[in-house]
Amino acid sequence: MQPPRASKIPHSTVVHGETVIDNWHYLRDRENPATIPYLEAENEFTSQIMAPAAELETTIYEEMVSRIQETDSSVPVREGAFEYYTRTVKGKQYPIHCRRAASVLTNAYAAEEQIILDCNALAEGHGYFSLAYDVPSPDGTLLAFAIDTDGSEVYTLRFRNLQTGLTLPVEIPNVYYSGAWADNATFFYTTLDETKRPYRLWRHQLGAGSPDVLVYEETDARFNLSVERSRSGQFLLLTMDSHASSDVHYLSTATPDGIFQPLRPRIQDVEYYAEHQGGFFWVRTDENAINFRLLRAPDTNPANWTEVLPHRDDVSIEGLEGFREHLAVVERANGLKQLRIFTTRAELSSHLVAFDEPAFTFFVEGNEEYETSTVRFVYTSLVTPRSVYDYDMDTRSRVLRKRYEVLGGYDPADYTSERIFATAPDGVRVPVSLVHRKTTTNRPAPLYLYGYGSYGILTEPAFSSERISLLDRGFIFAIAHIRGSGDLGRQWYDDGKLLHKRNTFTDFIACAEHLIAKNYTTPGQLSIAGGSAGGLLMGAVMNLRPDLFHTVVAHVPFVDVVNTMLDATLPLTIAEYEEWGNPNEREYYDYIRSYAPYENVLSAGYGNLLVTAGLNDPRVSYWEPAKWVAKLRDMKTDDNTIVLRTTMGAGHGGPSGRYSRLKEKAFEYAFILTR
Repeated sequence: MQPPRASKIPHSTVVHGETVIDNWHYLRDRENPATIPYLEAENEFTSQIMAPAAELETTIYEEMVSRIQETDSSVPVREGAFEYYTRTVKGKQYPIHCRRAASVLTNAYAAEEQIILDCNALAEGHGYFSLAYDVPSPDGTLLAFAIDTDGSEVYTLRFRNLQTGLTLPVEIPNVYYSGAWADNATFFYTTLDETKRPYRLWRHQLGAGSPDVLVYEETDARFNLSVERSRSGQFLLLTMDSHASSDVHYLSTATPDGIFQPLRPRIQDVEYYAEHQGGFFWVRTDENAINFRLLRAPDTNPANWTEVLPHRDDVSIEGLEGFREHLAVVERANGLKQLRIFTTRAELSSHLVAFDEPAFTFFVEGNEEYETSTVRFVYTSLVTPRSVYDYDMDTRSRVLRKRYEVLGGYDPADYTSERIFATAPDGVRVPVSLVHRKTTTNRPAPLYLYGYGSYGILTEPAFSSERISLLDRGFIFAIAHIRGSGDLGRQWYDDGKLLHKRNTFTDFIACAEHLIAKNYTTPGQLSIAGGSAGGLLMGAVMNLRPDLFHTVVAHVPFVDVVNTMLDATLPLTIAEYEEWGNPNEREYYDYIRSYAPYENVLSAGYGNLLVTAGLNDPRVSYWEPAKWVAKLRDMKTDDNTIVLRTTMGAGHGGPSGRYSRLKEKAFEYAFILTR
C-alpha cells in the first residue's frame, strides 16, 4: 500500500527579508480541486493501514462500552424550585436534560419528570451536535440554549417555553459559549466577529418585538468577551480577557437596561476575575502577585479594595465560588489542587478540605444555589473514578452523592499511582504522574506519555475508564506536567511561553528520558500523545529527538505556527500573540521559526505517527496537519507508518456523541498496539 503524495506547488513569501517556500500552501484552499481529494485519499489510506487491526479496534471499543453505565443519570442540582439533572439511555449518543419540581419543605422530588432538552432529538439529521449551554430563567419558565451542528463552534441561540414545552420561533445565529439571564425576560449573549472572536454583548428582550440591543463591543482584537450571572443573582459580570490581561464590568440585574460599569481599570499584563458574595465583590488578581492574591470591596463602593489573602510564593489562587455565608477558593500547592473555605459571617476565617491520594484533582461544579452552606465538588484521581461529594462548609463533613460506576469488576486496589520528578536541562524538577496495574512489575514496559504544556492549561491527574484498556494490557500511563501548563502555578506557565517556549519541549524530552533511565520503559516501547497545542509539542519533540519515540499521536496539531501567526485574518491569531509572540517582530519570528514543527521537518527517520484533523475546525485549521503530513511523507527516510485521519463533518473536538468518541479512542489505542 503506497501512501498518498500531495503535489508540491511552491509558494513563496518574503518575511523579514527572507524568502520562504511553502510547497503545500495550496491545501489551505478547500475549493482547490486537489484539496478534498487529497484528504479523502489519506482517509482511505488510513482505513487500509488499519484494516488488519479492525478486530482489535472492535474489541477495545466493546471493552470501553462495557465499562460504562449506559443508562445512567447525574446527581441532581438544585436551582430555584427545581432539581436539574441529565440522564443517558443505552444506545443514544447524547444526554437528555431533565428536571423535577422539588418541595422546599421536604427537598423531595415530585413524581413527574420533565424533559427540558433531548439532545438526541436536536441532533437528528446532523452528523455532529454540540450544546454550548442550556440556562433556565430565574423563575424556571424559560430555557435559553445554543447548538452547533457542524463543529465550527458557531452556535445558534434558541428559547423554549418550559411550561408548554414549545420552542419559540426566534433564532439568533453566530453566538458563542456564554449567556446569562438578568431577569425572567431579559437574556444577554455574545456574538463573533469574522475571526470567530466573541467581541459583542447583546441584550435580548423576549416578546418585545424590538431589535436586540448592542450593549458592549470589545475593539481590542486580543480580548474575548464572556458574561455570567453571579450566584447571588444580584449582578451580571462581563469579563474581557486576553492571554495576559483581563477586566470585569458589572451590572445590577434589577436594571438590565443599564450600563455595565468597570469593577477595576484594565491594566496591561494584569489579570483579575470577580465573584459577588455577601455584599462584596471579591477579586483574585495577579497585580503585584504572580500567583494571585484575594481582594474584596463593598458592592456599594467598589473602589474601596482591601486585601483578604496575600500573595504566596508557593500557593496560587485559581478560582472563587461565592455562597451566602461562605467563599470557596480553589488553590494549588506543590502542583496539586486544594480547597480553602472562608466563613464570612463576622470575622473572616478559613480552613482547608483534606484530600489523601498522592496524585488527584477535583472540580467545584453543580453549585447553582446561593442560600446554602453546602459546596459540591467532583473528586477523581488516576485510580479513583469520578466521585460527587457534598461538603458542609460549617460542620466540615462530606457526603458521597455518587461514584460513577466502572462496570466489569474494576477495583482501584488493583492499580497504583505515583508522582516522580524528572530534571530538565536547566535543573528544574518536572513532575510526572503515573498509573499502572500493580501486576505490571516486569519492567521495562510499554508506556503512554501524555503532554500539553500551553496557555497555563492544567493537565489534571484524573480517572479515565477508557485508559483501562491500555493498563490491562501491561501499559504504564504517564502525564508530563511540563512548563507552559499551570500545573505548578503561574510562574510555571510563564516559563513555558513566548521566548521561553522551548522549555516546554525540553521538559517533555527530559520526562521521557527519565522514564527510560529509571527502567519504566524503552524508546522502542514509548508512545507519546498530545492534541492542539499538545500536537505542536508532539511535532517539536519529534524534530528534536526523532530517535526517542516509537509511536506518536498528534490530535488536531497546531504545527504550522509561523504561517498561522502571520495571518491575522485567521481565528485566534491576534489574541495568540501574547502566548507565542508576534512573528511580525523579528525576534519572535526567529524564535518561533526555530521550533515550529512544519518548518523544522528533518530528512530523518521518525517513529510511527497518527495525525487527526477536523475539516470544520476553527481553532487549528485542517490544512495544518494536512501540510505537515505531506511534508513528512516527502522528507522522512524510514518506512514507519504515518496516517492522517480527517473528520469531514466535525471540528476541533473530533466526532460528537459518546459512542463516537469511544470509537475514536479505540482507534487510537489500536494504532498504538499494532505498531
